Amino acid sequence: MATTSTDALIVACPHCASLNRVPRERIGAGTCGRCKNALFAAKPVTITAANSDAHASRSDLPLLVDFWASWCGPCRQMAPAFEAAAQQLEPWVRLGNLDTEAEQAIAGRYAIRSIPTMILFRKGREVARQSGAMPQRAIVDWARSAI
Repeated sequence: MATTSTDALIVACPHCASLNRVPRERIGAGTCGRCKNALFAAKPVTITAANSDAHASRSDLPLLVDFWASWCGPCRQMAPAFEAAAQQLEPWVRLGNLDTEAEQAIAGRYAIRSIPTMILFRKGREVARQSGAMPQRAIVDWARSAI
């Protein structure tokens, strides 16, 4: 039976940002049709100007972005919890890290005033925002409640 658009999701590859159609019953599995890497790694993707649109706007998966900087103590403290949250939230939510120093234009577009700040996107729209470091359980609970 052919997969229809209603029972497949568009998923951006965490490695090359190519868009892939994945049947809902196979979500969490599969490889990218372009680069042949796994579509799900249960760890955050590095978000850049080159791949942000694919992950935030064109993918069907909600995207939870941690806006951080290497000099930020609370950001470094939260990093392991955010990475562990990816193991619980994928494959239904993609997690990404955006370095506000390297990607100042994107941070400015979303008016990031304090870090760490997490923003949950769905189809390119911001649906929730939370500032301040959080433990893993709180990140997972907050993301699930916002979806």
